[in-house]
Amino acid sequence: MYNDLKDKVALITGGASGIGKAIALRFAEEGMKVVINYHSRADEANELVEAIQAKGGEAIAIKADTTDEEEFLGLFSQTLATYGALHVMVNNAGMQKDIVSHEMSTEEFDKVMNVNLRGTFIGSREAIKHYMDKKYKGVVINISSVHEIIPWPHYAQYCASKGGVKLLTQSLALEYARVQIRVNNIAPGSINTPINAENFSTEEKKKEADGFVPMGYVAEPEEIASIAAFLASKESKYITGQTIVADGGLSLYPSHRNWEYDELAASFTDEIK
Repeated sequence: MYNDLKDKVALITGGASGIGKAIALRFAEEGMKVVINYHSRADEANELVEAIQAKGGEAIAIKADTTDEEEFLGLFSQTLATYGALHVMVNNAGMQKDIVSHEMSTEEFDKVMNVNLRGTFIGSREAIKHYMDKKYKGVVINISSVHEIIPWPHYAQYCASKGGVKLLTQSLALEYARVQIRVNNIAPGSINTPINAENFSTEEKKKEADGFVPMGYVAEPEEIASIAAFLASKESKYITGQTIVADGGLSLYPSHRNWEYDELAASFTDEIK
């Protein structure tokens, strides 16, 4: 438990499921007031609020599309109207889509970039604006991916967006370090979340996924939430601009080679056919 987090206000984008949900629950356990942003998971968001309130915590759910600047600003306004302050901003909303790169449309590219990078920028900007206005040593936590480090065939747009989140985090952290506003990043590896459900849908697939990780297992969202709680607390007050990679060792070797073109490769030549 981090006693300094009690009664602090946290806003978590994409907070209705997966890692966002786990962070919301952990923050509530720390005694924080939690704002759970959602886009399309209204039932899950409301159930999460009820679960937190049933344990004596404080939480509200607010719908907003984090790629829409006007809606995002409304999300901030509602947060401040309800709780009067913001102390911790968690930019967690994200998406990924399997698309062969040479068949990817610009619309498909832009959609992932807008959710993962543009939304993270807007959330960071608005939180920092609030901290600067209130002269408060606030915290921004971005949720990136191990694929800010590891290339991933069929996910070029996803990797580009997460690489952007890493440098956005570092740039903002450096810009505001003097006023003690801390901006950090968490890069999860294989996590058992709804976005990855298909990869773990059978016992065989789950065993294969576990075996792919050097530590031998796919992590639960709660393991990422514990890092978020640490970064939100004063226990990490000398840490800024950093990415904590939580991947069970996945980034220690390049194992994401694209195998699908092995047979096709022999037919390629130095001449245009």
